[in-house]
Formats: sequence, C-alpha cells, structure tokens
Amino acid sequence: MNIMKRTFPLVLIAFLCSTLSSCELIGGIFKAGVWSGVIVVVIVVALLIWILAKVFGGGSKG
Repeated sequence: MNIMKRTFPLVLIAFLCSTLSSCELIGGIFKAGVWSGVIVVVIVVALLIWILAKVFGGGSKG
C-alpha cells in the first residue's frame, strides 16, 4: 500500500512526459495560471464594488 502512494506521482509524471512535449506542458501550466489569476482579479473587483455600494448607500431606502 505504501509503495503505491510513492509510485503513483512518478507514474503520473512519466505518463505526462511521454504524452506531452515540454513546450505543451509548460504552455498548459501558464494558461492555467493566467486564467486562475484573471478569475481571482474579477472576483476581487466585484467584491470591492459590492462592498463600496453597500457602504456608500447602495441599499438605502428613504
């Protein structure tokens, strides 16, 4: 059981290395990083706009 836990990451890396060229692999990693960053920035900006709208009277009735 313990040997399975140690060999699985090595098998996965070997599989990825044999199926993808290094440029494709690095490109995929950077694409994932860019899209993750874009999503985080959009969420933070939306949250900031929502908080500012609440603070400066976005929900006041009068």
